Parts: sequence; C-alpha cells; structure tokens
Amino acid sequence: MFAKRQSALAAAAGSPPPSRMPKIDLKAVLSFLKRPPVAVGAAGLLLFAAIALFLTVLGDPRAGTPSARVALKREAAPAPAAPTGLEAFSMGGFAAWQGLSDPGLLGEGGAAGGEALITLPDGATVAGGSAIAAPIIPAQPLTPAPIAGLSQPGPNGPLPVIATDGRVPAQAYARPFTPNGRPRVALIVGGLGLNAVTTRAAIERLPAEVTLSFVPYAEDLQGWIDLARRQGHEVLIEIPMEPTGYPNNDPGPQTLLANATPEDIDARMAWLLGRATGYFGVTNYLGDRFVTSDTGMSAFLGILRQRGLAFFDDGVARRRPGAWSRASADTIVDETQTPAAIIARLNALEAAAKTRGAALGTGFAYPVTVEAAARWTAGLEARGVQLAPASAMAARPGR
Repeated sequence: MFAKRQSALAAAAGSPPPSRMPKIDLKAVLSFLKRPPVAVGAAGLLLFAAIALFLTVLGDPRAGTPSARVALKREAAPAPAAPTGLEAFSMGGFAAWQGLSDPGLLGEGGAAGGEALITLPDGATVAGGSAIAAPIIPAQPLTPAPIAGLSQPGPNGPLPVIATDGRVPAQAYARPFTPNGRPRVALIVGGLGLNAVTTRAAIERLPAEVTLSFVPYAEDLQGWIDLARRQGHEVLIEIPMEPTGYPNNDPGPQTLLANATPEDIDARMAWLLGRATGYFGVTNYLGDRFVTSDTGMSAFLGILRQRGLAFFDDGVARRRPGAWSRASADTIVDETQTPAAIIARLNALEAAAKTRGAALGTGFAYPVTVEAAARWTAGLEARGVQLAPASAMAARPGR
C-alpha cells in the first residue's frame, strides 16, 4: 500500500498543478459573438471607447504637456477715500461717499450690515450706517428772506448790505436767542445742499438751534435756505478757500486764492454771496493756504465787515480777526466718521462748555453725523447745558 502511494506521488511530481480557473471554450465565445445583435453591440461599445480616448488625448491641445496649478487670491477693492476739495463740491463725485454703510467705517464695535450701537449719557442710542432714524422736529419758523432793506442788486444776484437804519444781516437773519445762565454749546453742520436726502434730514431732524451751512454750488440753493429757515435754522454760506495742495485739491471754480488781488477777491465774493439770500454769515471750506495770505484775508474780511456779515471758521483762521462779527470752532466733531468717535467729540464739546461756559463745534453732513447730533442734542437740557445757535457765539471785533 505504501509503495503504491509513493509511485502515485512520483508520477504526479513532474506534471503542472491543476488549474482552479474555469476553462473557456473559445469556439463557444466566437460563436456567441458572431450573432448579429451581439456583434452590433460590441461594435458600438468599441466606437464609444475610441471617441472617449480621442477626446481625452487629442481634444486638449495641451494634453500630454507638463502643467502646474497656482492658487490666485483676488485683492479686495480699496474703500473710497473721504471727500476732498472739488469732489465734495461736485454732484458727480457725491455718490462715491454719501453712503457710510461700509463696515470698514464702523471702527471698533461695528457690526455686520453697517450697524454699530452707541449709548449716550441719557440712555439714548445711535446706530451707525446710512439711515437716519432721529424723529422729525416741529418747525419753529424764522422771518422769510429777503428782509426789506438788507440786500441790493449784484452782478449775479442780490448782495447783503447794512440797512440805512443800521440793521445788519448778521443780526436780522440770525436765530433769536435768550441765554438762561447755563453753559452754552453750539453746533454747525455743513456741506448741505448736495444730497437731497441728507440735507432734508438735517433740516427736519436737527433742533432749530443747530446752525446749517450750505455749499454755494448747490442746485436750488435758495429753496434749501428757505426750507431751513421755515424749520427754524439760521444759515451760513460756505466760502471755498485755497487749501494746501491746490489745484490737485480744488474746492471749485470760485475758490479764493492766496495770490489773488483784492479786485479778484471782490469779484469772486460777489458771485458766491449772490447765490442766495437769507444767510447771516459765511464759513470757510478748506483754506489753510488762503488764511496765510495777508492781502487775501484782509480783502475777504473787509467785504464781510462792509456787508454786515459774520464769519465762522473751523479753527483754521482762529488768529484772524475781522468781519462784522467772528467766532472760531473749538473742534470738528466728525474727522473720524464713526458713531463712537463722533459721540466722543460731542461729549468733549459738552465738557468744554461746562468748563469754559461756552463751546462751538462743526461737522459735515454725513448721515452718521446727523444721526449722532440729533440724539446728542436731545439730552443736553437734562444734562444742564443750553443748546445755542452759532450766532450767539459770535463777538464783535474789540468786544
């Protein structure tokens, strides 16, 4: 038995191991493929495979060539700069900065959508952004302009004059004011007349004691001034003056230039002052270069003195006396256009008034400035401060 088993193993040792794969009958396969339906289907599959290979290799002209992938990052568009010079005085450039909903302008504490909530000392709140939510204030109308005897015909419109009975525009067109013994604070909001929405909001939503300043190039300037006076606001006209960097920084075609002759100053002032009537004085727009000119400033202030007009500056001409009456602002409240920064400046102005007895601030008609000023002024009386028109801060030369 053992010998038979050895013989069987020896006989199998030289033969290949049996295959575990099933045997394929090639004749049967060929017979199957020769069937017409199967042959058509196989040809179709072969055609689709050939097309796919052609598109993959030959359809891309760069197929088979070396390639590389580079990740590109699109830089964010720069935010529009704050208005300067002619941009602020031109209707075409106004759209670039009238909206302040850019989250980058909110500063610390800003929230998505341009809303930053600031709480005032009396508990009121101010929201940043382009909307103005302060309530409309009832009108306290002033005498309609023009007042008889206070103007004369000019080359471009009526010019203010001192009346034969001694009345002057600086007093007749000013808002009446009676001090109550409390510290006084005044605010001038300028740049009005370019944007209808913001201008109307400033007129209707700021207290009548807030003085409004209008751009001389504004369309329908007289209509805006009449509306402001019907609401109770006294009005100033902005005089464009040569700044550093002129003419790249150009306040407009009637800018008072530092090297101008007295005759040129007179002609340009006639154009600017003749744009409307009903204002009690003027204020500067830019002008840090012009105020260094003795000749130019002397001519400018002399015209205001002769016509009975007040001059208010934003602090750039503090050491320049003249005009019929004068005042210089203690601070610009919105050099940084965020609710927090504006409220901080307004609170500092209030503190200065309590310390010195009176203080004057100026600001631009940004929506956030109008909103903040409206909320801040509403609580002044409760905090022991009297809101006064700017004209109440002006002093006659030598007084």
